[in-house]
Amino acid sequence: MEKFDYKTALKNIPHKPGIYQFWDTERELIYIGKAKDLRNRVTSYFNKDTNVNAKTRVLVSKIRDISFTIVDTEVDAWLLENSLIKKHQPRYNVMLKDDKTYPWIIIKNERFPRIFWTRRIVKDGSKYLGPYASVSMMHAILGLIKETYPLRTCNLALTKQNIDAGKFRVCLEYQLGNCKGPCQDYQTEDDYNNSIEEIKDILNGRIGAVLREMKTEMDNAITNMNYELAHRLKRKFELLENYQSKSTVVNSSITDIDVFSIASEEKIAFVNYLKVMNGTIIQTQTIELKKRLDESDEELLTLAITEFRGRYNSESKEIIVPFNIGVDGSNVKFTVPKLGEKRKLLDLSQKNVQFFKKERIDQYEKLNPEIRTERLLTQLMKDLRMNQLPRHIECFDNSNFQGKYPVSAIVVFRDGKPSKKDYRHFNVKTVVGPDDFATMEEAVLRRYRRVLDEDTGLPQLIVIDGGKGQLSSAVKSLKLLGIDKQVTIIGIAKRLEEIYYPGDQYPMYLDKKSETLKVIQHLRDEAHRFGITFHRKKRDKGTLATELELIEGIGKTTAEKLLKYFKSVKKIREANADTLQEVVNGKQAKAIVAYFAGE
Repeated sequence: MEKFDYKTALKNIPHKPGIYQFWDTERELIYIGKAKDLRNRVTSYFNKDTNVNAKTRVLVSKIRDISFTIVDTEVDAWLLENSLIKKHQPRYNVMLKDDKTYPWIIIKNERFPRIFWTRRIVKDGSKYLGPYASVSMMHAILGLIKETYPLRTCNLALTKQNIDAGKFRVCLEYQLGNCKGPCQDYQTEDDYNNSIEEIKDILNGRIGAVLREMKTEMDNAITNMNYELAHRLKRKFELLENYQSKSTVVNSSITDIDVFSIASEEKIAFVNYLKVMNGTIIQTQTIELKKRLDESDEELLTLAITEFRGRYNSESKEIIVPFNIGVDGSNVKFTVPKLGEKRKLLDLSQKNVQFFKKERIDQYEKLNPEIRTERLLTQLMKDLRMNQLPRHIECFDNSNFQGKYPVSAIVVFRDGKPSKKDYRHFNVKTVVGPDDFATMEEAVLRRYRRVLDEDTGLPQLIVIDGGKGQLSSAVKSLKLLGIDKQVTIIGIAKRLEEIYYPGDQYPMYLDKKSETLKVIQHLRDEAHRFGITFHRKKRDKGTLATELELIEGIGKTTAEKLLKYFKSVKKIREANADTLQEVVNGKQAKAIVAYFAGE
């Protein structure tokens, strides 16, 4: 394959805003990007000092030609990039995953316009409002319109000539009060069109203006003692007021803005859009974007903004975003709110995008559990500052009772789940008394000395149940074995769930709701449960053995033999001398029978 002379190509690229296109050896368009400075941006792909991921390196290896288009402003580049991506869908560009055809509300371009919903847009001069991501919301709006404004639903050609010629007769809808009969000239075109204008205002979020006008009409009707009209207007007023109370979320002074937020994962991202008019959310939708080259949130958000604004024909002069996206627009103002009503709107958008993200990821993980495992391990690696996925994790816990019966337990998680067949416990051998630090040191040393001897594989992560003291003891054993640099080891303190690292005096605090903390807590709790279970068995056995030692002629070794054979003191108490002699001699058997007989 011929080598691409990128240095020559770069000389022809100017330091101006625009879009650039990468082509492969087959002259296929493989990537489209935008830039404030075309030369600097394109050069960055070929700069060896630039830290790029593996996918970007693959992209660069396939480039055989570069073309570019200069534009006047960065916003123009922004819009052109979006339109070209949608047209050509290059292999390495972000994929907008949105396979739905969303419905629109149409105000038909005809005399006495009908209002209904459709999924097809026909360029016939009709007005389309939408699209509506929520079909139920769209039907609720249409229901409100039908209940408030009597409009025709027939598809008759209501031209003036046809009506004057008396070609039509009113239908059942007229008899039911759902239509005012424009087909027989019972309703004037001006009266009908006034209703259409009010409906347009409602659909565009200007309900307040409609209510004020309706209130004036109602007052005039009462003044003129037209109580029937006043009653009808009052009913319409109440319906609209009720709809407004459910829709208004911020101060009505916020007249026309777009709100965007993003939630990103390793391979996909989600962007939510809210369209706000006069304090009312009139449009909302969340889309999924599939990453191709480990794009930043800034790049993904700018792409989604152009997509949404084009889809909803938005011309808002202000756009609310969660962070500065680095786009300077002379006609558009980007705002990152910190307080107030606009911040509330951004928070609402972020709640929506997080909910959508959780719902979609749950769906993916049900279909393919491996996705959840990879995501969970990646999050653990990121949160715990590791350089490899923690597919194998081990956790240590110690237990003792007033300094007696000390034991250590180790639990093993593989791919984020308990591997109970690998659980182990240790009877402490070298420690006398309640010395938790020395006990931890012995357990870790014995565990990994055996792992090294048997070559069964070290874990990527070791979790110690305890604070800095227990962690230091564990690290001491790892250093003694020469493996302290090969694994990540942390300690978790119970009181505030602090995470400690070796040599760092300040703990790390994870979000209480984070999946990483939940996994660590699960490990710690499982180690505690497993250790306590073994400890109790040992303690109970020790207590029972001590009781048997009170019998004359029965020592510790004989007591343990009896318990091992009969399983419990109760069965020893119920046994006769002949049965007991299967374990002890005749003299000891008589002593045991006499002891329990005298209780």
